[in-house]
Amino acid sequence: MAIIAQLSDIHLAAGRDGAVDDASGPVRALRAAVSSLLALPARPDAVVLTGDLAHGGRPAEYERLHALLSPLPMAVYPLPGNHDDRDALRKAFSDHPAVAATGGEPQAPVQYAVDVADARLVCCDTSVPGKSHGSMDQERLAWLDRTLAERPDTPTVVATHHPPYPIGIRFIDDMRFAQTAEFTEIIARHPQVVRVISGHVHRGTVGSLAGTVGTTCPSTYRQLFLDMTRPGRAALTGEPAGFAVHLVADGTATTHFVPTGNYRPLMQVE
Repeated sequence: MAIIAQLSDIHLAAGRDGAVDDASGPVRALRAAVSSLLALPARPDAVVLTGDLAHGGRPAEYERLHALLSPLPMAVYPLPGNHDDRDALRKAFSDHPAVAATGGEPQAPVQYAVDVADARLVCCDTSVPGKSHGSMDQERLAWLDRTLAERPDTPTVVATHHPPYPIGIRFIDDMRFAQTAEFTEIIARHPQVVRVISGHVHRGTVGSLAGTVGTTCPSTYRQLFLDMTRPGRAALTGEPAGFAVHLVADGTATTHFVPTGNYRPLMQVE
């Protein structure tokens, strides 16, 4: 069994002075998420960060992010989103061997695979420097295919920033993952993939994908307004922040969406 927590779309932002204000909303929200994660009765085996970790891609934002995550006793695995800078992220998390090993060239994709208890986590880089949409070129897609082929019998969670299925919110689907068909074909060839998890949406969603299930994670900071009309409004809401927890056991996966905050049991039911 493996328990993988997912934090996403943290958007830690430095001010004009180049420093991150610890009284800012993203910092306070991340602290609440870390506290809620640590309060879970069953501690996760690892935490994956599915992109948009820093709002401006500045080194100071990643340095502060790394420090704010330091209370977590388990391994933390970051991947970039459209707001991130690959090299700044990689430098701040260079103490993670899998992350550091991706830095062969400047702005090289941050993609890697790690074992998490009885499962495998494959982190894909769908970011395009300077752009909002997602993409995996042929080289990155071939890497994913080879990586999945290495361990066909190990239940696997594939993580991306941009979701590979339509969300129904115009604002998000305009920044879609360009190679959805090619990505889906690869997932379909590897039935050990029990879940594809993504960020970017600032909401929890569930979609079908190549015989498995795709999910997106709530933001630790702000949630996107659910407007499925056309053209719809691109707006944020005051809905609670949260994160996701993925349980991988017996060749299947179950996903829970957890609001941040203190929600201890009100009564015993058995």
